[in-house]
Amino acid sequence: MNIREKQERKEQQDYSIYAALSMNTKGRLRAEQECDIRTCYQRDRDRILHCKSFRRLKDKTQVFMSPKGDHYRTRLTHTLEVSQTARTIARALDLNETLTEAIALGHDLGHTPFGHAGEYALNRLCSAGFKHYEQSIRVVDVLEKDGRGLNLTYEVKDGILNHSTINMPETMEGKIVRLSDKIAYINHDIDDAIRGKILTEEDLPKEETKILGHTVRERINTMIRGIIRASDEKDDIIMEPEIFQAMQDLRKFMFQNVYRNSACKQEDQKVFYIISGLYEHYMHNTETLPEFCRKNIDMGTTAETAVCDYIAGMTDHYAIEKFRELYEPKFWTV
Repeated sequence: MNIREKQERKEQQDYSIYAALSMNTKGRLRAEQECDIRTCYQRDRDRILHCKSFRRLKDKTQVFMSPKGDHYRTRLTHTLEVSQTARTIARALDLNETLTEAIALGHDLGHTPFGHAGEYALNRLCSAGFKHYEQSIRVVDVLEKDGRGLNLTYEVKDGILNHSTINMPETMEGKIVRLSDKIAYINHDIDDAIRGKILTEEDLPKEETKILGHTVRERINTMIRGIIRASDEKDDIIMEPEIFQAMQDLRKFMFQNVYRNSACKQEDQKVFYIISGLYEHYMHNTETLPEFCRKNIDMGTTAETAVCDYIAGMTDHYAIEKFRELYEPKFWTV
């Protein structure tokens, strides 16, 4: 018996009957020889962690674009906070922590530059629409590794695809990530909004903070415990009703006072201007796309999809740099 088989046996012995076991995976698009050390979900986690799309998340906006300060969240730090919250819940419920981690680390791989402002821009421009969770699947299936993709397991991809849709993930681990994503962005966005002087702790709704807590740490702790207590020994991942309602009300408050706040979103029109400028240029000049995009078009990918692939993969700084390169006048020098 090799190390992977020992790990799989340990999962059988230690995990809840509701856990997704590595040995029961529905598999990959392309069959592969099993690793003798790592389970299939460990390999998926490692593939995501080492891929280029994951590294680019460090230079993609979470909520605040180009903030003056080193402590604001980026798409990468958001991902890590989702992962940590989700792993805590999975471990407490005896579910598959490694599968949970893999889903969490991969859930935003397809996110655009400039956060949701970039996503909204591409969604308006592309005739087929654009959703970051669908793009995340395209990243892991098609775009990574020069077109070979990461060849992830069904369960990891299911969790990534359904982390913010009307559809529910099939696994308990995917459902954990779905709720952990909300816990993370509500709380760290409050923290960043207070840091950016858009809010103060006293501005937060009193009924909700009375239930959830008066600091970011207290609120995260309350929400996590609310999930663990409500989901223990059940075949679903839920949150205690009072805590869930308070979380939803706090989320609504954030949309009204931060996400749609003029001070926070004053750059959105500039983002659309940059994204639409890039989009129009590359749609009319597909020969200037990188080689991998042109190769995909030659293999049957539509020009629109290839352009979205390229733009969605950009970091904030790279998108601005390409826009300047294309549209800023260049002065003649001798």
